[in-house]
Order: sequence, then C-alpha cells, then structure tokens
Amino acid sequence: MPSRWNPRAAFSSAEYALHAFIGTSLRLNARGKWRAVPIDKRYSKLRKSFSYSHMSAAMVNKNTIFLWYDGTALDAAHFYAETFPDSTVGAVLRAPGDYPNGKRGDVLTVEFTVIGIPCVGLNGGPEIKHNEAFSFQVATDDQAETDRLWSAIVKNGGQESQCGWCKDRWGVSWQITPRVLIAALSDSDPAAAKRAFEAMMAMKKIDIAAIEAARRGH
Repeated sequence: MPSRWNPRAAFSSAEYALHAFIGTSLRLNARGKWRAVPIDKRYSKLRKSFSYSHMSAAMVNKNTIFLWYDGTALDAAHFYAETFPDSTVGAVLRAPGDYPNGKRGDVLTVEFTVIGIPCVGLNGGPEIKHNEAFSFQVATDDQAETDRLWSAIVKNGGQESQCGWCKDRWGVSWQITPRVLIAALSDSDPAAAKRAFEAMMAMKKIDIAAIEAARRGH
C-alpha cells in the first residue's frame, strides 16, 4: 500500500496554505494524479469542513481575483468595503486544522468585492509580497472623488507613488485615475496628448485642473 500523501512534506508553507483552499476543487487519486471534484460535491464538502462567519452561496463567478495576505485579509476586506462604492465583505472561511502559518479556527480566506469585482483574500503567510505587477485601476469622475480615495489609502498606512499610483497598507497597488486624464492622453491632437502626459509624469496624485490646462497648452 502506498503511503498517504502528505501535503506538508510536499509543499512549502506558502503552497500548503493555497492547497488548503483549492483542495475543494482538486483531489489526488491513488495513482498520484490530480482529478477535478464535481461541482455538485465540491461545495457541500467545503461547507462541512469550514466554519462560516458569513453564509453565502457557492462561488459562481467565472473569474475571481485571488490576493495573498499575511494574516490580514479580513482587515483589508473591511477597509475596501468601507472605502469604495459597491464593495462588500462576503464569506469568511476558518481553517479546520493547524497549518504552517496559522492555527485551527484562524481566518484562512475571505470573499469580498471591490467596486463590483469579485475577490478572495488568502492568509497565506509572509512568503509572498504584493508588487506593482498587479494593481486596481479606479476611474474617478472629479477631483473630490480623486482626493477622497487617494487620502483614504495613503492616510491609512499607505504610500504615495507616481502618476496616480499608490499602495495601501497591505502593499496592494492602486491607480486612482480621473477620466479626464485618460481623455487627455488619448487626445486626437498629439501635441495636446504629449503636454498632458508630461504634466502627469511630474505628479503623484493627479491634479485634474493641471492636466486640463496642459492639454489646452496653458
């Protein structure tokens, strides 16, 4: 008889945390090959194995953004829900047993939406860090909205960057992008677009009035 497969031995702690989540979708058979779990059985087992602090329907989104956190996924989800419109916190899954970066009962994953976009936050540990290779781009309609979102992120432990980019306290990057900026950069007059672009390059938070002035050549 082959020995029972041990995910702790096969994976690093970071990979094991991810395996704990995707284990509801895949199984390793006796031949050592992965097979998909039928969707009608997948979530019934999930509900029995994990404790929900929020009850919700089974995952129905075809595509979901999956973000890695170091034990702070629930804090981040609540911040996003309080800061952005059409944003909510959904199901919270707690670990059914100890794992390399947590204990039984700790929050393992959190479902949430950011401006209507479905996301899942995984408390996977400190091994993986966020960087600018991924960012949320939020279109703003005026300077007041731009200022509010920028301040909410930066003043809550975040960090300013360039050209309308900033990071929240968990390292996730955000582009707070006025619609006026996109219109200026795509102006049919190349000279106007170039002036707006050069003005943007000198900015951290986008100044709509300055972009419009540059576009006009003033």
